[in-house]
This record gives sequence, structure tokens and C-alpha cells, in this order.
Amino acid sequence: MKKNILGIFAFVCILMTSCTQDQLENTNVSSEASEASQNKSNTTQTSQELLNIEQINKIIDERLNTTGIFSWKDVSDQVLWSAAVHGNEFITIGYGAKGESFRTSEDLRLTNIKNDIIALVSEVESLSEKQLIIEDDAILNVIDVQLKSLETISELRKRNDIRYLEPNGYSFYTSSGYYPQEFSSSGCSKDGQNLNNNDYRTIAPNALISWTFDQHNIEAAWAHSTGAGITVGLIDTGVSQSQPYLGSNFNDGYSSGRSIQKYGTFIDSPWWWSNNTDGPHDKCGHGTSMGSTIASPRNDNYMPVGVAYNCNLVSYRATEDVLLNDYHERKGVKNALVALGNRSDVKIISMSVGYPWSIGNVSDGVKYAYNRGKLIFAAGGTSTALTNWYPVIFPASMNETVAVTGITDDGSYQQCDTCHDGSEIEFTVVMERDNDDGRTGAVLGFYNGDKKYVGGSSVATATTAGIAALVWSKHTSWTRNQVLNKMRQSAEFYPNKSSTKGYGNIDALQAVQ
Repeated sequence: MKKNILGIFAFVCILMTSCTQDQLENTNVSSEASEASQNKSNTTQTSQELLNIEQINKIIDERLNTTGIFSWKDVSDQVLWSAAVHGNEFITIGYGAKGESFRTSEDLRLTNIKNDIIALVSEVESLSEKQLIIEDDAILNVIDVQLKSLETISELRKRNDIRYLEPNGYSFYTSSGYYPQEFSSSGCSKDGQNLNNNDYRTIAPNALISWTFDQHNIEAAWAHSTGAGITVGLIDTGVSQSQPYLGSNFNDGYSSGRSIQKYGTFIDSPWWWSNNTDGPHDKCGHGTSMGSTIASPRNDNYMPVGVAYNCNLVSYRATEDVLLNDYHERKGVKNALVALGNRSDVKIISMSVGYPWSIGNVSDGVKYAYNRGKLIFAAGGTSTALTNWYPVIFPASMNETVAVTGITDDGSYQQCDTCHDGSEIEFTVVMERDNDDGRTGAVLGFYNGDKKYVGGSSVATATTAGIAALVWSKHTSWTRNQVLNKMRQSAEFYPNKSSTKGYGNIDALQAVQ
């Protein structure tokens, strides 16, 4: 697949399984690169040297290590240009005034800004408009343009009508310095597992309820709401076509009168110019687990049931895995957000995917969906060695999203072994046994008849999205803010908020009463 073709070794944001790779040897950054990173947009001092990937990654590492934050706006013209050249020689431009992420109607001023930018790039690069435009988004104020010249970057950065310039084709960030190169970004697993008898209960009509649900009174909440009439949008790796309970048997047992729809916005190709989407079906396993957590049917086949087992589900295969480190994944998530934002039936969006720092076009997509009234839940982040220090990841770090993380069942709000927390967290979900084997939540497997465990902030997010569906189904006329406030009021710490765990665990029964 494309990440194997490109040889990308990725930093972990959201991880269900990890593998060990040889640690990448540290690479010394030239004095020119270090100096250039401190002298942004100074064309008279900017080095004309094309930095290599190791040098660029070292600069990223240094900023993350010293500040915990990285943004392309903080690097020099040289660094930004070098990353763009290595990333298939194009740049993503967010244009307009600060906060102008999208347009809901034709706007002559924004059109003129875009045309001026295109004319500038065309002149410097000596390319026609047709040659240089890779994508011109119809709703978001974003264009992708071809470039090879450092001068183009410098001239664009002089403008005051550009919100961001990002090398979205640069997918080579690796652990060249501070981070050990022993992470897997995928979060993918198709293997079924045998469930411990202590990790589920059998309820009518012979469905399995995960032990994690009992920590939040979810079964008791079903006496008041099962999610009927509410549609949840899932942006992930899709759902498996080999799992009939997220397909032809979505209506089964106590689950009836609902629908599941599957779409694909991800393009599985190493070539940035490809427009052939990869279809709606999961090839990773992560999205199937999230779909099961939210909406698996309550039937008599001894399979795990979802939190909102009567809700509708709209699944988007927008990514290959959980780490948004590829141009097509970022574009896929952006397009899925716009599509779900445009659907009046979709109330809730669940996103258990992300990246260490903000991605402009995805951020614009989140803001568009939020503007359309969507309640957006995002995973706070899951990893291994980074857990003890790395903050909440993007897009959970945005004000427009509701960040969720996972904790253990020890009763002291101990974060799960691999979960991130921080000030942005709104809710926690108990999803890990506080013992040596750390068993997690029970869900449907990738293949028919399979069951498995799934953990991290990913399943915590999907669980919370399911609880939101229960609340909204009980109060169908409520707004997003009313639903969110009810969830907050049902949480353990309310009206107080922890500095790292938000309002704490939601009591689903209280939330629907």
C-alpha cells in the first residue's frame, strides 16, 4: 500500500497495537538549517539550500520537545519550501481573513483573493493556472498549488490574506531525534480474539454487553433511550464488508428500523494527483471496532452490542489508518467532514483519528461541520512512550471538538496505559482493566462471527458519541449545546472540571433522565 511504497515510518497518535522498528539514528542538523528555522520570511537571509528530510524532521522534533507544539507557520521559508519540495512539490493554502475557513455562498472578495494568489504563483513558477492548481475546494477556502521555487513561498508569506501555508504532501515525519523509532501508527488489526468471561454479560435476547458499559450505567439508560432516530457520522477507516452486523444484518434482534450507509473519501495511492477513491470498506479494522462500539445491533447471536444500538450510522472511509500523516488521508477527512456537515440528519460525528499538530484543511473541515450544528467528538490521543508527556492531539485539541480519553477501572482516574490527557479533555471513559493484562472493551471483530478487544482514547471517543446519541434520541428537539451540557451535568466532577480529565466519567442513566 502507499505507506509501504513511500517508506514512511510514522509517529504514533492513536494506537491499538504497536510494533518495534529499528531506531533511526540521530542526524545532525546543519548550522544553516538551525539558523534558518529562527529567521522566518527573511528573504535576504534565507539559505537557498534544500534541506533533507532528516534535517526537517530534526527541526520538528526540537520544537515539539521544547514547546510541545509544532506549526509550519513558525519555521523559516527555507524549511517550509524544503518540506513542500519533498512532499511532491505542492503546498496547501488557506486563504481569507483569520477565521474565514469556509464560505456558504459566492463571495467576490474571497474569489479575488484566491485569483490573486493563483496569479502570483503562476508568475513566479511560470505555470498556467491549469498546470498549477491541484485542488480548489468548492466550500472551504483552501487550494492546493504546485510549486518548486523558494521565491514562491517567500512571496506568499508577505501577503496578509493567507491564513496558512502547509506542505500537506510531506508525509515523512519520523523520529529522527527525540522520539524513539519504535512506534506503529496504524492502530490496525483484523484478528479476532477470545473474550474473558469476566469482560462481558449476556443480556436479552442473548447479546453480549461489554464490562466497560457497566462503568457508565449504559444498560440502565436503555430503559429511556436506545438512540433511535439519531444518525451518527463515523470518520475512520470504514467498516468491514465482512462483518454483517455492520451491513446486511444491521437491523437484527432488538435493533430495527434504522440504516447504515457507507462512503469512501480516501484515495489509496502514492500519487497526489490520483482521484480514484478506495471505496467505503475497512481494510484496517479500526473503523469496524469504532462502528461496533457505537451501533452494533442487540441480537440473539451472542455478539457485543453497541452503546446506541438503534441509532443510524453513516461511515466514511477517510483514512488508511488512524494517523493523518498522508495527503490523501488529510484530504479524505476534510471531504468527509464537509459531506457530513451538509447532511441535516447527522447530529453527531465521531473521530478517533488525528495527528500531533494542527492540519489546516482538516481544521477548516471541522469548523465547517461545527458551524452546521454537529456535535464532534475526537480522541485525545493514544500512544506508548509519549503518553507521560505529550498533550492532547489534533483535532481533539480544537475548541470545536469534544476531546475524550480513556482511564482504568482502579477508581482513581488513572489514565490508561497508552492514553493522553490534558486541559482540553471534556470526558473520560473507563475502558481498561487495572491489572497486568489490561483488557479493554469488547466489540465485534472484522470478520463474521469474530469478537475482539479494543482500547485507548479511540474506543473512549466512540463510546461517548454513542452516549450522546442516547441523549439526543431522548430529547430530539434539543440543540448541540443542550445535549453537551446534559452530558456534562451527568459527569462525576460537574460543575467542577479536572485540569487533565475534564468533567470525568459520564453517567449515561443520569444523562437520559
